[in-house]
Amino acid sequence: MSPAEETGEEVGPLSNDVLLVYLPLPEKPECAERLTKKFKGLQVRWVSAAKPGHALVDPEELRPDIWDGVTLLSTYMPPPAEIIPKVRFVQLPSAGVDRWPGHPKYEDEKVVFCTSNGVHAPQIAEWVIGTWLSHQHKFPHYTENMKTGLWESPFGADIQDSTRRRVGILGYGAIGRQTARLASALGMEVYAYTRTKRSTPASRVDDSYCVPGTGDPDGLLPAKWFHGPAREDVNNFLAQDLDLLVISLPLTSETRHIISAKQFEILGKKKTFIANVARGGHIDQDALLKALETGQIRGAALDVTNPEPLPSDHPLWKAPNLLITPHVSWKTDVLWERLLDVLELNLEKLATGQPLINVVNRQLHY
Repeated sequence: MSPAEETGEEVGPLSNDVLLVYLPLPEKPECAERLTKKFKGLQVRWVSAAKPGHALVDPEELRPDIWDGVTLLSTYMPPPAEIIPKVRFVQLPSAGVDRWPGHPKYEDEKVVFCTSNGVHAPQIAEWVIGTWLSHQHKFPHYTENMKTGLWESPFGADIQDSTRRRVGILGYGAIGRQTARLASALGMEVYAYTRTKRSTPASRVDDSYCVPGTGDPDGLLPAKWFHGPAREDVNNFLAQDLDLLVISLPLTSETRHIISAKQFEILGKKKTFIANVARGGHIDQDALLKALETGQIRGAALDVTNPEPLPSDHPLWKAPNLLITPHVSWKTDVLWERLLDVLELNLEKLATGQPLINVVNRQLHY
């Protein structure tokens, strides 16, 4: 008998479940109340994972009774398997599974894992296009001029706009699709790369969570599609005279150092600008440093590095034509609202027996 039945409360499909929301945000009583009203009998526990100073609370620091009976979980940090024996569903707040591979619950195929792919797309796409425009219009240069009150003659300025230039998006998921939407609005031509072939209209449809009014839900924006897991396939994509390369694909054994010396040699023919919003491991940073110092590429913007934090004495900090931000492209004041929207949507699908969204492929880890 469920706790709801024992107390005489109305029961529903999730009345045997206990949801623990363990995220670095303050408790939202109105959200918990909405969930318990919508899903009759569901128990909702909410624990902030944030400490003062923005450090995260370790799962084992929580009282044991908080974990007792938990079957549905939303968390960044994997707790020890022994304290979540009954968990059957995990809603990750990230677009990837970073810390979970190898965890006993992740290896248990009866436990469903879903990402929050899609909630980060609008803000990350803005970061990509913002860094590209900043470079093309020499904003860092003019920021430096302001420090000394230098007004340069506009007739000597070397400025390039985006119209009729080409962006290649390496990983055409939610982030890539919204980047394509913004780039298209600037008059850019979009080339898309995916691991698997997308030759039919149906195969190009986005099945992940999408913030209304954003993205490329039907996959109509790319002028050309490229695919293939082999490095030769990637090199062929990179050889398409790209002005801007956006790296927005998951980090796997296949994609680690997917951009290295050989790839910079290919991109050097067009002096491609590179924006990496995926993971630091996608780029061979020694090769990137050389490409920047020799002018092989026009510039780069990194929101991710390897390692993170990037040590203060790392040579990348002083590389020319490079912008580094501390993994903040995903930030926005409405992030948690979107994350909770995905959680609620999947709870509704669990309750009604519908297929969930953003289900993780355990072989590909995304």
